[in-house]
Amino acid sequence: MSSVRSALVVTAHPDDVDFGAAGTVAVWTAAGIEVSYCVCTSGEASGDGSPGMGAVREAEQRAAAAHVGVQDVTFLGYPDGAVTPSLELRRDITRVIRRVRPDRVLTWSPEINWDFVPTTHPDHRAVGEATFAAVYPDSRNPHAHRSLLAEEGLEPWTVRELWLADGPAGLRNHAVDVTDAFDRKMAALRSHASQAGASSAEIEGLLRQGLAGTATRFGLGEGRLAESFQVVDTSR
Repeated sequence: MSSVRSALVVTAHPDDVDFGAAGTVAVWTAAGIEVSYCVCTSGEASGDGSPGMGAVREAEQRAAAAHVGVQDVTFLGYPDGAVTPSLELRRDITRVIRRVRPDRVLTWSPEINWDFVPTTHPDHRAVGEATFAAVYPDSRNPHAHRSLLAEEGLEPWTVRELWLADGPAGLRNHAVDVTDAFDRKMAALRSHASQAGASSAEIEGLLRQGLAGTATRFGLGEGRLAESFQVVDTSR
């Protein structure tokens, strides 16, 4: 990680990163990597569905981010439950990539994980597809979304690594030991009181079990906890 200075995490909803990758983010920030979040919706189609739910969930995500060392959180305002990998979404993610200029982008897999359907929300897959297109070829191509360069002065940028979360198990080729970061991951999750507050103890138990299984599969040893990803070289 010594050559990685910055990373961008692109998710569909508030709390996606905290369930799927907050331990990894905490490991990165502890190593001195500057991490930014881009959240494509405000998660308004959840909880009690009240008109103010989007603002509540944005505040919860900012609080959760602080627990794992992240201060830069951007919300794009796309409709929760109705995200598509549109050219507009690709442009808006490209804008964030060119602003942040990350060495590494982490997002959700556009493929279906048939072994665990709850992580395969259509919004997750749409955001993954749009983010992949923003990483390659949009963010590096000066002729893609021309207004970003001509009107906003955002120069092209090549992302070196794409990390995909929650994809099919057989495609995951890298694990991050998050044992020492697990408490920070749980602190981030508890920040989402509208979603996980009443069941945080149950969630902790399930996460420990799942992450221990991941660590075992990747040979990290007994008592360790790990998050796994499909890591793709996008530097060429």
